[in-house]
Amino acid sequence: MATWYDNLKKPRFTPPKKAFGIVWSILYIFIITSLTLYFLAPTKPNLAVTITLLIIHFTASFNWTGLFFKQKKILPALIDIFIIDTTLAAIILLFLQASLPAALLLLPYLSWGLFATYLNWGIYLLNRPNQTQL
Repeated sequence: MATWYDNLKKPRFTPPKKAFGIVWSILYIFIITSLTLYFLAPTKPNLAVTITLLIIHFTASFNWTGLFFKQKKILPALIDIFIIDTTLAAIILLFLQASLPAALLLLPYLSWGLFATYLNWGIYLLNRPNQTQL
């Protein structure tokens, strides 16, 4: 049975659905390892800012799935994913001050996030009234 997502028009380079689970499994390992390395680092400049950005980032990340898949609100999900990408870039820069490996481990996550932004944006453009081809 086709789902709402299956029936959407999708941009080029959209991976098969089963790829998402594989990629996220790997990314979760990188994210957890990165967080561990960061919090074990002897010095953590700007700790309060980092924690604030982590809270904003993970809140936006958890909200994206609900916005996109449950509420089927593609544009609000796109705005949310911009917040995810922006906060992640800032977190990487902050992690870099405490632990190079912690920062580097987040780069695949940022890459995937930017790719997900492309997909979200493409889905928005291709599925809105008077759609624009991507």
